[in-house]
Amino acid sequence: MEVRSVNEHIRLIPYYRNDEVSLVWYQDPELCRQVDNIDFVYDIERLHSMYDYLCKNGDCFYIEYDGVLVGDVSLRNNGETAVVICREYQNRQIGRKCIAEILKIAQDKGMDCVRANIYSFNEQSRRMFFSCGFIQTGDEWYEYRFADSR
Repeated sequence: MEVRSVNEHIRLIPYYRNDEVSLVWYQDPELCRQVDNIDFVYDIERLHSMYDYLCKNGDCFYIEYDGVLVGDVSLRNNGETAVVICREYQNRQIGRKCIAEILKIAQDKGMDCVRANIYSFNEQSRRMFFSCGFIQTGDEWYEYRFADSR
């Protein structure tokens, strides 16, 4: 994997251990609820387990915005994607732009579609994925199917 420039402000940086930055994001109880529907925050073991899983089963990137790491985005080999933006940087369309880049990566890999699992109460993520062209396919599942998929 290589660094990918999304635009003049956003770059996707291949994951590397950076607990000092990334653990802070997962210390936000509301973010943890939106991402995992849990009522507790991550500890270092849970953080490592998550990132190890994502890296072993696909591509995982940090999101860099104007030189600051602000979240992460992943594309698993099964076509599932997820994006997390720390609270201070939400509502700047960073997630939308990162998902658009993930769709390019998926298409380059020959995937027919990309899926996202979004909890029904996470209206912010639902709106973001809809704006990227995803459609709802189940109670909490959303899918983007490439026009030229077989």
